[in-house]
Amino acid sequence: MTLKNASEGIEYIIRSLETGDEELDAFLFSLGCYGGEKITVISRRRSGMVIAIKDARYHIDSHLGELIIV
Repeated sequence: MTLKNASEGIEYIIRSLETGDEELDAFLFSLGCYGGEKITVISRRRSGMVIAIKDARYHIDSHLGELIIV
């Protein structure tokens, strides 16, 4: 399942990132978004979603949410 389809408030484990782009992988890694890490969708907005990784919250767009497999 992709993060875009994940339910709000439930903690998931990131299984993989299907970006196909090393630069984007490096950016996500710098946020703490990599395989085995816990991630939670806090809320959804029209333009994307607010996620929690470790002790931080980020806003990502829906396209990026489709690339994160949980």
